[in-house]
Amino acid sequence: MKPKEIFLAKLHRGPATRVATGSATSIVTTDLMEKIGVSFPDAHLKAPAMAALAATGHTLLGFDNVMPLYSVWHESAALGCQVDWGNIRRMPDGHPICTSISDSISIPADFLHHPGCQVPLDALKWLKKDLGEEVAVVGKVFGPWTLGYHVFGVEEFLASTLLEPDRVKHLLRQLIEVTVAFANAQIDSGADAITLGDHCTRDLCSPQIYRDFLAEIHHELHERIACPLILHICGDTADRLASIRTTGIECFHFDSKVPTAEARKLAGEKMALMGGTSNIALIRNGTPRDIVQDVNEKLAAGIDLIGPECAVPLDAPCENLQILSSAVKKFGRQ
Repeated sequence: MKPKEIFLAKLHRGPATRVATGSATSIVTTDLMEKIGVSFPDAHLKAPAMAALAATGHTLLGFDNVMPLYSVWHESAALGCQVDWGNIRRMPDGHPICTSISDSISIPADFLHHPGCQVPLDALKWLKKDLGEEVAVVGKVFGPWTLGYHVFGVEEFLASTLLEPDRVKHLLRQLIEVTVAFANAQIDSGADAITLGDHCTRDLCSPQIYRDFLAEIHHELHERIACPLILHICGDTADRLASIRTTGIECFHFDSKVPTAEARKLAGEKMALMGGTSNIALIRNGTPRDIVQDVNEKLAAGIDLIGPECAVPLDAPCENLQILSSAVKKFGRQ
């Protein structure tokens, strides 16, 4: 089986010749950028640079997929957020558009043509043309909860879930249209699957808030986005995995704060699991032996797609990502 076939089969917990290896989030490190002479901010702002850096996920690191969106700010920039796109040693950051949850928001009719969206759409087309027969091409969007943080600021948005819950629910209904439109545009540009990032971890969102505000939204996104979804939520999600399981989303990209065996049990038999390898303990600081041991623990627990838990730290050695993917291919035969 080709890497693409393995990756897509494992997103559905289907049969394959081995377990898949890859990342639903950024694999970019400073030394990887230095190796190929492409770096931030160009890789956020220029489609050829973005595609070239994404391609290294397969050509240099050996993963079964490529994913070209390294920042959380692309669609937010298209909505009007002011973004500092960072540099070779610093990830992007941005600023809210609104200061109050009462402020009205307007989604520009042409937001998909803004560089924040158009550049990744063009990069996906490049990747589909150059690598799409061999590896899975994965896009990435952010859910309306995360977009709410970006548009209104984290503190204002979270306080409003308690003080003005109906207003928040109304805003989520507006912002979901951004997520759906950008996701389906990425599919049209060649994405085989989409990472859905939504920052609703325990530190920012209680299990009750997830059930009341987001479970239905994530179920709707699954219904309206016409390809497999990989839901990514950072941090400890053990207290909401049972709710996530009800959304129908094909795959959950989990954090090492949830022990591997517990994540597998909570996810149930139908939902695939991806990621789980600690960025700090292993990707940045681990020895080859540590990484191989972690891979074998994940294989024993039944993890379907093994890779980093979240966006890789820029100061991590890219060789550790190569070791991880090689170990999965060596020991993950089925």
